[in-house]
Amino acid sequence: MTEKNEIYQEVSALLSKLFEIDPQDISPDARLYEDLELDSIDAVDMIVHLQKKTGKKIKPEEFKAVRTVQDVVDAVERLLREE
Repeated sequence: MTEKNEIYQEVSALLSKLFEIDPQDISPDARLYEDLELDSIDAVDMIVHLQKKTGKKIKPEEFKAVRTVQDVVDAVERLLREE
């Protein structure tokens, strides 16, 4: 999981599977809370799954500014680059 497109596909699949979001509703600029109707508990679930996928510890402050699907992709990519 290194290329942004690959990360995006992974995040999209995760959102679809975990929260039963229609894949057509998921786009890079879709807002997690407003458009996809996630809540803070959903966000924690997503972070836990991303940690398992990446094998990296995700710091909560990294995700405080995350608002869109693209923000999640960028945060995961930054995390993977820190290797």
